[in-house]
Amino acid sequence: MTTELALLLALSTLWGASYTFIKIGVETIPPVTLVAARTLVAGLLLLAIIRWRGLKMPRDRQTWVYFLVQACLNSVLPFTLIAWAERTTNAGLAAILNSTTPIFAFLITALITRHEVLTSRKLFGVSAGLIGTALIIGIGALDSIGDALWAQLAIVTATICYAGAAVFGRNFRGLDPMMPAAGSLISGAVILIPVSVIADRPWTLQPSLHSVLALLALSVFSTALAFVIYFRLVQTLGSVGATAQAYLRVPIGVAIGVVFLGETLSSTAGLGLACVMAGVIAMTLPTRARVRQAV
Repeated sequence: MTTELALLLALSTLWGASYTFIKIGVETIPPVTLVAARTLVAGLLLLAIIRWRGLKMPRDRQTWVYFLVQACLNSVLPFTLIAWAERTTNAGLAAILNSTTPIFAFLITALITRHEVLTSRKLFGVSAGLIGTALIIGIGALDSIGDALWAQLAIVTATICYAGAAVFGRNFRGLDPMMPAAGSLISGAVILIPVSVIADRPWTLQPSLHSVLALLALSVFSTALAFVIYFRLVQTLGSVGATAQAYLRVPIGVAIGVVFLGETLSSTAGLGLACVMAGVIAMTLPTRARVRQAV
């Protein structure tokens, strides 16, 4: 369990840092092209590592259909929706809305798939994490709810996609975590690159060195490495447990913003962090298995 919590913290750090990388990257690289390059570079890197390890990617059609579905849920749709929405929605509110992934994962699991045991402890964890997230960012960020309604609905839709991806990820049990990570990223790149070519004409762009370095960091650390850890956690912690990083990455992302971007903390950040930690622990502690005897 200690290993899984350490991996959850690592994943939260990698994805928390992605906000800073994206902010620097989009200064001179359009969002769609940034996302297309991000998925392509990360996918190719993982394919190279898989080959270096002497492994082979699955070749059956069904698995690649699953990779394509996972790509749509975990990168293509949410990345694009959030990039569009943040043109008119402030970052604080966007972070609050985007951190509700565990709630939707909990509801999808409870009402539709029912593939995990859902306890009152996990429900407490989901609620405590959401409250803590709002406290860390600051209650004032909620004041603008209702403004730019379509943009906010887009962020919520992206959040539902992330929850669906966590639930759908259980289809890759038995595969080395690098396989679904590489397969979904390459599938996402296949979808996004033609859109980038049509919309942004990337050969005409002149990105700055800072944006290129941010893109590389985003691709290698916050995507390739992060996706491998993510699929490992989906297998070991389950769909709801793996989404706990959505809460944990909020204080990490805020801290990175304070250190590197000169942002300030809300007055309720300390209380919020305590709520987030309580929620993460409640969501990730293993459930006692009930032993059933065959009759």
